[in-house]
Amino acid sequence: MNKLKNYIHSMRELIGNRPFIMVGAAVAVQNDNQEFLFQLRKDTKEWGLPGGAMEPGETIEQTAQRELYEETGLSSNQLTLISVFSGPDFFFEYPNGDQVHNVTHLFITDTVTGTLCLNDDEGIDLKYFSLQNLPENMDARAKLILSSPSMKEVTI
Repeated sequence: MNKLKNYIHSMRELIGNRPFIMVGAAVAVQNDNQEFLFQLRKDTKEWGLPGGAMEPGETIEQTAQRELYEETGLSSNQLTLISVFSGPDFFFEYPNGDQVHNVTHLFITDTVTGTLCLNDDEGIDLKYFSLQNLPENMDARAKLILSSPSMKEVTI
């Protein structure tokens, strides 16, 4: 079990399903066709951006890099921080009832190395989508991020 799972597990032992604040990162990976990479989540069966929670002792950039690799097999040393998202719209309840108030740092990159593959047990598929042809079963937080003014201003 990695540090994060130990950390979250120990927190859940103390507080049960009650909400807590979770700091994390998401990465918008853009390919040459101006499409963004999405992961189909195993737990909710929704498409979302690769990302996850910060581990104790990490910087937020390290979180973004680790989560990108763990969920997609891709690496990037050229991440640009676009915005930070939080508030009522970023509250999430997992299928098991665990509740979190997310503080999500969005990074973007068009420079990745590695082979696209599922590296963990959190996802069941990876696919690039254009902003004009997004999947119907998309995570609500990803929808908010992609429709935010921050993303409309992004040019890589």
